[in-house]
Amino acid sequence: MSRIGKQQINIPEGVEVKFEANSVYVKGPKGEITRELRDEIVFKNENGVITSEPRRNDKFSKTIWGTYMSHIKNMVTGVVTPFEKKLLVDGVGFKWEVKGTDLHLALGFSHPIVKAIPKGLTVTAEKGALTIVGIDKEMVGLFANIIRQLKKPEPYKGKGIRYSDEVIRRKQGRKSA
Repeated sequence: MSRIGKQQINIPEGVEVKFEANSVYVKGPKGEITRELRDEIVFKNENGVITSEPRRNDKFSKTIWGTYMSHIKNMVTGVVTPFEKKLLVDGVGFKWEVKGTDLHLALGFSHPIVKAIPKGLTVTAEKGALTIVGIDKEMVGLFANIIRQLKKPEPYKGKGIRYSDEVIRRKQGRKSA
């Protein structure tokens, strides 16, 4: 049985949650999010509390029960307080800047890299830090990971793009005689 699925989600003031057909709509002060869901789980929204239970007692229904409740909890949280990821860049000549709806990166390659910023995200670039903010936790994490994958931090000098709370384990270089 899913422990997360059994939990109740309290809906804060100013947030509206609707379950229709195979989707959930969450609207709050920071925006609105829609997500498609399978009909394996029955959701109830009563008195500002969301509860759920699987429609059938099979293994698949139980596995997605907690996943769906976690998604809905993240949606409710995101429309009240947006999610944020912060990336740091280390390296000589490594830089980034936001131009319109594109993120321009110089990461030591022979050419600059241009990535389109997904709709719904706000990206701000300072000298060595990039902040990604949005109401959809999945989209924020995915875009941060796409940027990080362009130049992962290397273990000898720590050059590359890393999360602000990430710790890079350093290796000792070659010893000279």
